[in-house]
Amino acid sequence: MRKTCIIIPCYNEAGRLNVDEFLDWAGRRPDLHFLFVDDGSTDGTGEILDRLSRTCTEQIRHITMEKNRGKAEAVRRGFLESFESCFDVIGYWDADLATPLETIPRFCELLEDGGVDGVLGSRVMLLGRHIRRNPFRHYLGRIYATCASLAIGLPVYDTQCGAKIFRNTERLRQVFRTPFRVAWTFDVEILARFLLLERIFGGSATRDRFVEYPLERWEDIPGSKLKGRDFFRSAWEILKIGYWLRAPWAGRWFLESIQEE
Repeated sequence: MRKTCIIIPCYNEAGRLNVDEFLDWAGRRPDLHFLFVDDGSTDGTGEILDRLSRTCTEQIRHITMEKNRGKAEAVRRGFLESFESCFDVIGYWDADLATPLETIPRFCELLEDGGVDGVLGSRVMLLGRHIRRNPFRHYLGRIYATCASLAIGLPVYDTQCGAKIFRNTERLRQVFRTPFRVAWTFDVEILARFLLLERIFGGSATRDRFVEYPLERWEDIPGSKLKGRDFFRSAWEILKIGYWLRAPWAGRWFLESIQEE
């Protein structure tokens, strides 16, 4: 595995952070680094991250947002921080470890062997897979994923799984250079931004540069901050992304915004 940084966005995760699991994997893989982004937590998450960073200073760091800005901005800040170091691979992972950390080496293998720029975790209920999802959220998610796929024109099965890694490229830096236009569905906007960059600069088709990987394990961990009503907010954001991606001015606006930064 090449030098890899996994960003862990955290907001009030004191009761769900598995400190031992992160330390165990840091001890196993000297090429694996974790960057925790404390998104203005108020429950003691910061103190836990302080102890975690002091225990493994070489591979575990954390940064603190001045106030709660949401997961999208926390992830973006983590990427900007990681770009300052010489990581070959950068990704983000949910703090509750619904996707086990043991999946990271497999994702990295797919990056290398498949010659792709990104690997997206996908929660597909298949024989031999152990995917445990709340049925209501699962079926809402299927409607949402179908709408997201239609909005951006990519056959993506699961845009919202919180396990994704990317090859550290100039195009990736451009994707994360400016704040996201949406809050809840930034995972979809990431793909939309890659599509815009393909439109502007050409190169290999985005659909050929990414791969979805059906996870072996995923478990719905209690304590999720997402509510049923957030589905409707997300649906509205999907419409915004679809319109923005197809707007004739979008490419010019995005190019100007990343050049200004």
